[in-house]
Amino acid sequence: MHRFDVNNKHNPIRTILCLGSHCDDIEIGCGGTLLKLLKEHPGLAVHWVVFSSRPERAREARESAELFMERAKEKNIVIKEFRNSFFPFVGAEIKEFFEQLKREISPDIIFTHYRHDLHQDHRLISDLAWNTFRDHLILEYEIPKFDGDIGAPNVFVHLDETVCREKIRILMKCFKSQADKQWFTEDTFLSLLRLRGVESNSPGRYAEAFYGRKILF
Repeated sequence: MHRFDVNNKHNPIRTILCLGSHCDDIEIGCGGTLLKLLKEHPGLAVHWVVFSSRPERAREARESAELFMERAKEKNIVIKEFRNSFFPFVGAEIKEFFEQLKREISPDIIFTHYRHDLHQDHRLISDLAWNTFRDHLILEYEIPKFDGDIGAPNVFVHLDETVCREKIRILMKCFKSQADKQWFTEDTFLSLLRLRGVESNSPGRYAEAFYGRKILF
């Protein structure tokens, strides 16, 4: 297993961009990794963008983002209101926002959706991330769902149980609107973290997993 060291003193990470179609996507997909990175790199700036929301969920998303980015030196939370499940039909508007984003920041790491995610909103955000930030490190995260599109990721971030429990605690605390979803449970999130830990031989037993399509060493 090849190791990629983000603690490179000659090229340190300073800015992270997190992209999520919906209000809990970033937390589910890369929340543990963010908690770990911010603990190890407290000087980071984090830009957090959610593309679809309604007032109740926006409040949840903002509360959650604040908790996940508590250690960040700088943080910017943007919550848009593009119509849920209709992203391909308003793609030009979303593309315009990406162009604006590109003019404002040049992140060292971008977290976004898996390119082959079966949710149409997720796929579009992933495609536009690659289209817009062509020379950046992009890691695609996974979201468990009814569609059954969990695949075989190739990048792993080892986590200990404390970080995993904190990720899940924030998810369950903040997103009360999701309580009636049969998949939105502690055991769903913990089981995926444990499975990825097994696959990557994590010493802490848990891991988050990503797809890294172009990584320059």
